[in-house]
Amino acid sequence: MRKIYSSDITREQFALISDDLESAKKTTKPRKIDLYEVFCAILYLLKSACTWRDMPGDFPKMGIVRYYYDVWTAKGENGLSLLDYVLAKLTDIHRYETGRNPLPSMVILDSKTIQNADTAEEKGCDGGKKNQV
Repeated sequence: MRKIYSSDITREQFALISDDLESAKKTTKPRKIDLYEVFCAILYLLKSACTWRDMPGDFPKMGIVRYYYDVWTAKGENGLSLLDYVLAKLTDIHRYETGRNPLPSMVILDSKTIQNADTAEEKGCDGGKKNQV
């Protein structure tokens, strides 16, 4: 039995996206690895920003997790990866279940983003010389 981490999702939540994740790769023989454990390991890595080698030992082996990460983060025709899609799907479902609109109605931008929006194409910055080009 593995430890429960704050980045984990429930098995019920995973059931909502498991078909999407399983369809990413053709299966020619029964899977020996639990995709739920692999997905939770990826969520742990993304949330904690740790290195692959620092992943706790109670998750599947690093090579297996890395393989599925590479498969699930490959960009599709629409420019989105499968991982982006399933994470957005989980967010939409959560927002719907809590009575919120699945589409966010507010965006937060910092003052530097707004300040640079119009002139970003026209200027460059040489970081070594600290002056505008």
